[in-house]
Amino acid sequence: MAPSKEDASPSAPRAPQAEPHDLNCLTIAELEKIAYDCMDKQTRDYYNEGADSNSTLAENTSAYAKYRIRPRVLRDISQIDPTVNIFGHRNSVPFGVAPTAMQRLAHSDGEIAVARGSRAKGIVMGLSSFSTSTLEDVAEASGDNPHVLQLYLFEEREHSKKLINRAKRAGYKAVFLTVDTPMIGRRNLEIRNQFKLPAHLSIANFAEQDEDTDTAVGKDHSRATTATDEKKTSSQQRPKMPRERRPSTAGYTDGQTRKPPTGPITFHTHAANPTLSWEDTIPWLKEVCGTEMQVWVKGIATAEDALLAIDHGVDGIVVSNHGGRQLNGSLATLDALPEIVAAVKKRVPVHVDGGIRHGTDIFKALALGADFCWVGRPVLWGLAYKGQEGVELCLRLLSDEFRLCMGLAGVTRVEDISREYLCRVDRDGFVSRL
Repeated sequence: MAPSKEDASPSAPRAPQAEPHDLNCLTIAELEKIAYDCMDKQTRDYYNEGADSNSTLAENTSAYAKYRIRPRVLRDISQIDPTVNIFGHRNSVPFGVAPTAMQRLAHSDGEIAVARGSRAKGIVMGLSSFSTSTLEDVAEASGDNPHVLQLYLFEEREHSKKLINRAKRAGYKAVFLTVDTPMIGRRNLEIRNQFKLPAHLSIANFAEQDEDTDTAVGKDHSRATTATDEKKTSSQQRPKMPRERRPSTAGYTDGQTRKPPTGPITFHTHAANPTLSWEDTIPWLKEVCGTEMQVWVKGIATAEDALLAIDHGVDGIVVSNHGGRQLNGSLATLDALPEIVAAVKKRVPVHVDGGIRHGTDIFKALALGADFCWVGRPVLWGLAYKGQEGVELCLRLLSDEFRLCMGLAGVTRVEDISREYLCRVDRDGFVSRL
């Protein structure tokens, strides 16, 4: 039967048009395989490696397989709302893009592509202190989409203070202080590869401090070039590539005297800070951030430290083990989560990262009490695959899987996801309610 004039009317409701699939990549597992071939060995090893034998790295992912979802049926799920409020923003899903360092290793557009992809999907982004694009340029690319700054608090705090003040001016919502790096974990592939940032890249937020190089970033914090810029700029006008870098040395203790790191700021010489303490660090950081930015601690793995964080007035906690890159043999983040949630008792938000590879993983983390999740490596894989388009693909896959999981589990609002939707499988294969 031919459609009626009423059916053909422009005002007639239409089903939303589904975004076409990338038939080469329908899962995060496929994205990981594709990205493997898109990255050179040094970059691939740097991003994907954990510490020592990589057992904690593996357990971050396998921990999710210990749980099964208990779906409820015959519930009206015709209107599913996967959004959550975070930093005054209605995030499209209850996860964000975790801060990861040196993203231009994966793609020449680096953090700018990730910021644009996050903005397109309405998903909050975290930026590493050791980014290869300046925090100002990432803020510009993010627009009104919220962004937070992951912070390594250096022994010479003036460097960090300058960075925080720049972040405040650029509109960053929070500082995520990384607290699990008093020493840098042993990463064997990084040692074997003698990993160094390629000469054409710089740690953009600190590049002006290397007085002996012509870098892509000057004292005005103008941004490093991306592939898009290079297409528009003649070779004579492009920033010169660094000729050589001054040496940097890590801090050390000489008898009873502490000698701080020297030279241009690099991850391997400056990120580790064994002098941080609850009593001194958090009050200083809260004072510097003022009312403009929240102070969170990233790297909490025990209930005891979660309680100390609350006692010292932090605004939020991220349960994290640095992607399995620090203390090998430590708890997987999902395994650490329940005791921290129980200790915190909703006094501050509790977020979690590590090992998320599917939308159902996000559902499980929320059911165990997390308020929000952060996703790291999969976004890097998307970036390596297709730049901004690949980032959006990664975020879309996880978002679609999470929304589908909500519906098939019988949940229409994120705040209704609870432990009643999970059971645990023990070593013998027996299932028990939580």
